[in-house]
Amino acid sequence: MAPMTLLGEEMHALVERLYPLCRSITGDGVRATLDIVGEYLPLEVHEVPTGTQVLDWTVPQEWNIRDAYIADAAGNRVVDFAASSLHVLGYSVPIAATMPLEELRGHLHTLPDRPSWVPYRTSYYKPEWGFCLAQEVLDALPEGEYEVCVDSTLADGHLTYAEHVVPGQVAEEVIVSCHVCHPALANDNMAGVAVATFLARELAGRTPYYTYRFLFAPGTIGAITWLARNKERIERVKHGLVLACAGDSGQVTYKQSRRGDAEIDRVLRHVLAASDRPHEIKEFTPYGYDERQFCSPGFDLGVGSLTRTPYAGYPEYHTSADNPDFVSPEAMEDTLAVCREAFAVLDRNRRYLNLSPYGEPQLGRRGLYEALGGRSDTREAQMAMLWVLSMSDGEHGLLDVAERSGLPFDTVATAADALCGAGLIKA
Repeated sequence: MAPMTLLGEEMHALVERLYPLCRSITGDGVRATLDIVGEYLPLEVHEVPTGTQVLDWTVPQEWNIRDAYIADAAGNRVVDFAASSLHVLGYSVPIAATMPLEELRGHLHTLPDRPSWVPYRTSYYKPEWGFCLAQEVLDALPEGEYEVCVDSTLADGHLTYAEHVVPGQVAEEVIVSCHVCHPALANDNMAGVAVATFLARELAGRTPYYTYRFLFAPGTIGAITWLARNKERIERVKHGLVLACAGDSGQVTYKQSRRGDAEIDRVLRHVLAASDRPHEIKEFTPYGYDERQFCSPGFDLGVGSLTRTPYAGYPEYHTSADNPDFVSPEAMEDTLAVCREAFAVLDRNRRYLNLSPYGEPQLGRRGLYEALGGRSDTREAQMAMLWVLSMSDGEHGLLDVAERSGLPFDTVATAADALCGAGLIKA
């Protein structure tokens, strides 16, 4: 990875701000998260009412929580939501009761093999209450009566998600999606939110070829809701990327779309192969993050997933050990760089038509060879022009040229610009 710059530090600072908020698939924690992201980007926030039918799903009741704890007979809080939002089973129904430890155990979740860590657990669609705690804390609890309190509400409300759109030269869209539903988990997925936020800011500073739509939504139900509400826009979506687990020290991993040969798949394979980064390309599976919603057969969008270590691939996944110290500015900056490089290729990967296809046109007469004078890569640049001319048949794009010739994509794209300027090819 390249040395960290101020950009990496800024992304890490955003992760630290977002980390403490109690998020879930609905509720004020999501809104608070989007409020902070909205300080960095203008967002269009959408509120979808409880009970709304979205494809095969229904928008659930909204969950909010004010306090939760387990207290011993002396009133000491042995488990306290105020210390970490992970301590409460996500979507816990309210409860106020006193019960013996033996009865309470059935509602407690621990990690016996990681006794000092607190797990992340939820019960979104089944009414339940519970607490998560370190095994070593549970082991130290004496038998006796305990006061149990979950001060939460499950009531009709809304599911909240937000969009940020960077207008492009064409209406065809690239979706960049990240989930905003996990509480107190830095890599999964506040690092993804931070990278998406700063990527959007970078793209907003220029006019990209494609229109880029950034989606900040709860996992699964958020993507399903967006798809249900945007069926008329689906045909515009040409490419997409789901960002998650963007800040750990593992190598970059790209999970291909269901198609496997979508343009975004080819771009990521090319960019990662051309870089000196350790990386892995994985085949699509219908399990993971929201790529499985965008790639479901009815939509079959070209959407892949970019992570560092994939979900469930590191011990800290869905535990209290996934904290801001677990993610690094350097890793997030490197993930951002991969996105930047990939979208630069995606935006420039056009098909051209050779306007002088009968024989090789005279490049010297048009000053194209002179334009190469003094360059250290003169031979490579000349070959790039010849390859672009050869493959500009309206059927092949510049990525095809780079792959077949073995030349760097940027060299190929620069050659195409020169040839276009000389009136030898047109897009």
